[in-house]
Amino acid sequence: MQGFMIAALIVLGVLLFGFVIFFHELGHFLMAKASGIRVNEFSIGMGPALFRFGKGETQYTLRLLPVGGYCAMEGEDEESTDARAFGNQPVWQRILVVIAGGVFNILLGLVLMFLSLLPQETFSTTLLAQFEENSVLQAAGAQRGDQIVQVDDYKIYNASDLSFAMAMADPDDVSFVVKREDTRIPFEHLKMPSEEVEGRKVLRMDFWVFGEKRSAQNLLTRSATETFSLVRLVIHTIKGMFTGRFGLNDLAGPVGTAQAISQVTGAGLASGFGQAFANLLNMIIMITVNLGVVNLLPLPALDGGRLLFLLWEAVTRHPVPPKYEGVVHLVGFGLLILLMVAVTFNDILRLFRG
Repeated sequence: MQGFMIAALIVLGVLLFGFVIFFHELGHFLMAKASGIRVNEFSIGMGPALFRFGKGETQYTLRLLPVGGYCAMEGEDEESTDARAFGNQPVWQRILVVIAGGVFNILLGLVLMFLSLLPQETFSTTLLAQFEENSVLQAAGAQRGDQIVQVDDYKIYNASDLSFAMAMADPDDVSFVVKREDTRIPFEHLKMPSEEVEGRKVLRMDFWVFGEKRSAQNLLTRSATETFSLVRLVIHTIKGMFTGRFGLNDLAGPVGTAQAISQVTGAGLASGFGQAFANLLNMIIMITVNLGVVNLLPLPALDGGRLLFLLWEAVTRHPVPPKYEGVVHLVGFGLLILLMVAVTFNDILRLFRG
């Protein structure tokens, strides 16, 4: 029975992942339509078409592989004499269309975050409430009621920031900054207690924080700050990849994502279907915010790459010729596919290695 429920949750996860992609493309589609741009095809999924129908000027398609999608606009990648072509619109309108997909994903994350927090009766804060016996942080001078505002170089706005910063910190050399009334007090180069997690030494908190009861106001505020924290986390992780802090083993493709969905739902089922669904919902929130942020990065073949060309046009008043831009995006797409193949291969290796 549990195996069936896990399988059902994985299928639900795949469907939700498809919905995340649909919502991304819907952002492009709605903004294009609002801008009067001709949309030739709106497709969910990649590969062979399973179902299609036409309405007005647009062909709507459902494809076999739920790993992508696209909103094909007239004159998007080539010159067109159509007055409603993408390339013939003012640059500010094209910028809005390009960023709409990523913005929609982040907004979806905000809505789902609200739904995930709604059942919670209390929220964790960053205010110190109690210390373990022989607490390192207390011995350094921290007091009950202090607010943690920074761990190492990572600024803390909520409990999620605190959890992430401490997970990334070196337990043998970590610094805190707390706010006491209007004064910021640093506690530097502390050696905190640690524990072994999956072969890695991680910091263990030797303190507890206050909780606050849910209200309409802090539910809305917490939804916004938690979503913002996820955006920061994604950006920080990407920076870590370029600096060498994170490597290929820290990335996950479709196989790794499915495995992670299986793990979190399986763990949640120990406490009931509701907890399993809550875990799955948190995964989808992470996926949609990741998709939104990554797509807005200034990389070829992504929305951010197109945005970079549009910003160049806005500044110089001269567009980059479509054939040159197309080559850049084609090369970028090829590199993206190679990265996806490498990540998927690594996912499969990890799957077999347990």
